[in-house]
Amino acid sequence: MSGLQRRKVLAHCSLGVLAGWSSGAFAAAGTPVILVVGDSLSAEYGLKAGDGWVALLQARLAAQKKPHRVVNASISGDTTAGGRSRLPAALRMHKPAIVILELGGNDALRGLPLASTRDNLMAMARAAQEAGAKIIVVGMQVPPNYGARYASDFEGVFSAVAQDARATLVPFLLKGVADRPDAMDWFQPDRIHPLAKAHPQMLDNVWPALKPLL
Repeated sequence: MSGLQRRKVLAHCSLGVLAGWSSGAFAAAGTPVILVVGDSLSAEYGLKAGDGWVALLQARLAAQKKPHRVVNASISGDTTAGGRSRLPAALRMHKPAIVILELGGNDALRGLPLASTRDNLMAMARAAQEAGAKIIVVGMQVPPNYGARYASDFEGVFSAVAQDARATLVPFLLKGVADRPDAMDWFQPDRIHPLAKAHPQMLDNVWPALKPLL
């Protein structure tokens, strides 16, 4: 084989390796993926790497000898519209068995229409189901200063999507954190993002919905 032919073969092999890496070919065969599509509450905003509930989920799965691999596709500041736009690529890349949708809080912070939030979440649930994944919708609530009517309508978005999509619902990700008497001691100075000590509770809120799907 000439030097030129050898370089062509090596280049071809290198491209094959890169393609395999990008498609997840090097993941353990048959390993089911749990894809988390969320915002800063799932993206470890203000925390050390590994302290967030998604990282704690992977640790719990390993401790319980579950074969699942968690892919955290969460982005701080993301809205349901952002999640909807990037979900198809994530589904193609990771081929998840379970998709956890943790979005909507930033929609409320930005005053976006609730109808749009619901439509985006529903579109994501349908896309994930069409890709063969089971769905968990993670609910969120807003502080009382938003008004009782808005708070009720916002909370209802998540239960409505879960019902219409026949998905599993986590009623409130921050239950036991935001509603406790000393809640402010469990949040970072911005009073939006929980401290690391709150994330085990957040995982405990998700776990009962996730465990039967494993």
